[in-house]
Amino acid sequence: MTLTMQAAVVEQFGQALVLKELAIPEPGPGQILVKTEVCGVCHTDLHAAGGDWPLKPPLPFIPGHEGIGIVVALGAGVTAVKEGDRVGVPWLYSACGHCEYCLAAHEPVCPDAQFGGYTKNGGFAEYIIADPNYVAHIPAGLAAREAAPLICAGVTSYKGIKETQAKPGDWIVISGIGGLGHLAVQYAKAMGLHVCAVDIDDSKLAHAQRLGAEAIVNAKTADAIEMVREVTGGGAHGVLITAPSLAAFKQGVGMTRKFGTCVLVGLPPGEFPTPLFDVVANCITIRGSFVGNRRDMAEALAFAVDGKVKADIELQPLSAINKVFERLKHGEVPSRVVINFLPD
Repeated sequence: MTLTMQAAVVEQFGQALVLKELAIPEPGPGQILVKTEVCGVCHTDLHAAGGDWPLKPPLPFIPGHEGIGIVVALGAGVTAVKEGDRVGVPWLYSACGHCEYCLAAHEPVCPDAQFGGYTKNGGFAEYIIADPNYVAHIPAGLAAREAAPLICAGVTSYKGIKETQAKPGDWIVISGIGGLGHLAVQYAKAMGLHVCAVDIDDSKLAHAQRLGAEAIVNAKTADAIEMVREVTGGGAHGVLITAPSLAAFKQGVGMTRKFGTCVLVGLPPGEFPTPLFDVVANCITIRGSFVGNRRDMAEALAFAVDGKVKADIELQPLSAINKVFERLKHGEVPSRVVINFLPD
């Protein structure tokens, strides 16, 4: 008798996910099987299901790249994990391990990288096949539901802050106080930075203040660039743009101090309007940041174990995934939704 699992499947781009009963996969050589406890929902899952990016995932596929669960079976030759380990199956599903990027610890941009919930089936399912060399090792004392957002939103925001090269005592702007941004505020504070939060939603800005932001700017009701320059004494040393908004991207460059760095994480559609004169004359660095490597992952999780970072989460069942997607599309998710597979 074939054992089955429930999964949410993208069968056509732009259409609702289909809840299906599928055979539980078996791990092949060098693979592991993870029994999913929870899986966070990311805005990237929307892009995956919509087929929005140039490299589209092959249909049909199971989204979800914030899956946390217990290793229940090992394929031949696996030694990196053991049965009973709690692991996360993140966006960086695997990489070649030997190209110039992997050797420089830049494995997320490996030409042969595979991505969870995109080129490989992900965590919107009761079981996940994973590569044991690239799973996140969830520290003892960190609950699965708390860890789920950190293996994508957490490591992405943490790595983005590192890429600004801002030092303790410097000012950083966090633009967009949503799923990534509310975590970025906490990481930045834990890293010794002064935080200015920018958003167009007063409730999100109030949330940023509660999390430790020393200044807030509503970009909808004020001249955000001038306010940031005034607060920071000439512009922030680092700016992290998490908002999927071209307006936020343009503002971010204007908020950056001379010789500062503006890091782009959000992925809005369209072309980025770069003010070339300002970039050149002010010696500004504009840098993209794409998740993080395995060391970044371990560091991002360590902050949470120490109680310095905690995601705001809302638990939902897998059956609610299409309603969650609709809320995400309309900006109605204040922080992070986590799909719960555990019994009540």
